[in-house]
Amino acid sequence: MKCRFNSLAEQELNEAIDFYNHQQTGLGDRFFQEIQAAVRQITEHPNTWEKIDSKTHRFLTNRFPYGVLYRIHSDHIRIAAVSHLRRKPDYWQDR
Repeated sequence: MKCRFNSLAEQELNEAIDFYNHQQTGLGDRFFQEIQAAVRQITEHPNTWEKIDSKTHRFLTNRFPYGVLYRIHSDHIRIAAVSHLRRKPDYWQDR
């Protein structure tokens, strides 16, 4: 099954990469690698991670305070948000 990013989730990802690269050279690249690994795991085992509502799962990253929020559809997985865990909760629900 393929993963597709909501455009706002893709924007969040890119902004986080830029932020981390600004903090330390290469840190944004490590963040991106962490998200890529998360997406691979989600794709391989989509029902494994915590359900936070009736349709949405959350994968927590290991080294960064982020969650990948996603919904499983019949033919793909939709990444709804790449969410900083200290950000306002549920901001992404209208996506």
